[in-house]
Amino acid sequence: MADQKNHFQPLYDEKQKLLGIVISPELWMAIEKEANPIFDAALATLTGKSPETVEEVPEPMKNFEQFKEYWDFAYELPYDVHCDQCGQQTENWLEDEPRKFRLRNANLGGLLCFTCMKCNASVAKKHFKKHVAVECTPRKTS
Repeated sequence: MADQKNHFQPLYDEKQKLLGIVISPELWMAIEKEANPIFDAALATLTGKSPETVEEVPEPMKNFEQFKEYWDFAYELPYDVHCDQCGQQTENWLEDEPRKFRLRNANLGGLLCFTCMKCNASVAKKHFKKHVAVECTPRKTS
């Protein structure tokens, strides 16, 4: 059995006041499905907003625009996205309404990460000088 401190770590300030708790990605993936409704209800109580009115985090479009601004590869920037898990696809993710894929991350290193809105899989497009590598990872629901 793995050491619990590797998966669950309370954080305290210098006066031993609890600041928060860090959990490992593995632990989060194991509990996410059951924990999200609990978090939603608790956040609704703390903020006074129902989960339906809690705004979704906006897509990082400024980062995407910066990525496009510094684009200097030999091929055109591809806008297509495909999910290997459920088969959802689009020729241009920016033009979809509603979105089939939501941009989750964009950086100057050439990485664009999307969430498939149909199955919640993660689609990573890694842009290299001469090619694009795509990885699709299913959402773990254990």
